[in-house]
Amino acid sequence: MDKVVHFEIPADDLPRAKEFYTKTFGWQAQEMPEMNYVLMRTVEIDERQMPKEAGAINGGMFKRNDMIPSPTFSISVGNIDEAMEKVKSSGGTILKEKTPVGTMGFISYFKDTEGNVLSLWQNA
Repeated sequence: MDKVVHFEIPADDLPRAKEFYTKTFGWQAQEMPEMNYVLMRTVEIDERQMPKEAGAINGGMFKRNDMIPSPTFSISVGNIDEAMEKVKSSGGTILKEKTPVGTMGFISYFKDTEGNVLSLWQNA
């Protein structure tokens, strides 16, 4: 069974959103300027950058865009190419093809049959 491993929150004003989530919930923010992204930690991580608590996930924020106007989450898959084919054969639409994320892995965004935008994630 593929698991939810990451959330993403689009924001119109990243500094304002970062301040809201750090002040309100005590999350830790880490700027990733080379990716125009802010990592948001809701739980401590181990040496592999994975949550130490079972069932907990971390996430990120980015500038809101037309493709992803609302919060979304990532589903970890063993083979992103196969998962993209399953999305298409089940009636979903690929919005962004398989894209490397540094040396961490690969991401692909898709729209499900209900119009929700989610992403597939494959570790490197």
